[in-house]
Amino acid sequence: MELREIEIFLTLAQELHFGRTAERLHVSVSRVSQAIRKQERAIGAPLFERTSRRVELTTVGEVLLAGLRPAYDGIGAAVAAASAAARRMTGTLTLGFMGAQAHELEPVLARFHARHPAVEVRFHEVVFSDPFDALRRGDVDLLTTWLPVAEPDLSVGPVLREEPLRLLVATDHPLAAAGRADIEALADHTIPAIRGTAPAAWLAGVLPERTPAGREVPRGPGAATYQEILALVAAGKVVCPVPDEGRRYYPWPGVTYLPLDGAPLVRWALVWRSSGATSLLRAFVTEVGRAG
Repeated sequence: MELREIEIFLTLAQELHFGRTAERLHVSVSRVSQAIRKQERAIGAPLFERTSRRVELTTVGEVLLAGLRPAYDGIGAAVAAASAAARRMTGTLTLGFMGAQAHELEPVLARFHARHPAVEVRFHEVVFSDPFDALRRGDVDLLTTWLPVAEPDLSVGPVLREEPLRLLVATDHPLAAAGRADIEALADHTIPAIRGTAPAAWLAGVLPERTPAGREVPRGPGAATYQEILALVAAGKVVCPVPDEGRRYYPWPGVTYLPLDGAPLVRWALVWRSSGATSLLRAFVTEVGRAG
């Protein structure tokens, strides 16, 4: 018997009226009737005597009521106690973020603060050239990053959101005139090489090594920050695939963000050290799961 069905039975046992029960639980009368019939089939006997004028518990129904009521009340008490304990959580949670991800997480952060007002959330910017170093050093507890992440010491949580890839080009670049580009065009142009410790498989989630047709994507001058990439693109030295948040948050003189046809979506997720899953961290991950 599911918890909702138990709630329907207990409410009907109290109200002894299908309409009032449905109104109280914000369900239809047919939903109440369906739940009671299902319970009666499972038990093998009527739980209520129904006439056109009244509804009463049968003897079997009274036995079920006597057994379920304390158990149901106990569940409610346990949930209330857990909620109270959650509100009493204290401590500091440091969130590592790339680019504009802290802003994108604002709805989750607001809900987390409402549930855990005594927890302080701190922020630490992480650059894509060294995405996991701060996490491994313990400078941050959680990190927002694009996928895939295949690091054996890191755990990957729920996907936060998805967004398209754009192609960042100089405003006077030949590709800009068309207003959009195809991902196969990457093989005909140069994209930045990334200086740092970023794993190649992770970088390929945004900066592919080959096009879908298997053509190699040439690498050019090195960059370690988004500002350096913007400068290289504006100077006409490279083009660069970037998540759509770049277009929304980082306009720059002399550059254009083009739709990139054929490119996969960029998926952002939470990542943390597998050995560092604290109760605060799990509470935050749970809040993100609720948003999904």
